[in-house]
Amino acid sequence: MNPQQVAQIIEAGLAGSKALVKSEDNVHFEAVVIAAAFAGKRSVQRHQLVYGTLGAAVGNEIHALALQVFTPEEFAGQGRG
Repeated sequence: MNPQQVAQIIEAGLAGSKALVKSEDNVHFEAVVIAAAFAGKRSVQRHQLVYGTLGAAVGNEIHALALQVFTPEEFAGQGRG
């Protein structure tokens, strides 16, 4: 699985989200996910939403996934968006 495929799965599972995914080996991934659905949720709940979109791929095609999760406002507030 490549970073583009991982991003597509996340974006399809979280309506209106944007996923920026990187990987050097296509099994260990780093993702920044921006989604309005994260509003009012704790970090662990946000991570669960992302992992939920990936399903069985986590632990199989995706060996490791490092996440940074933001609402659009949080992301923009960092001067990144």
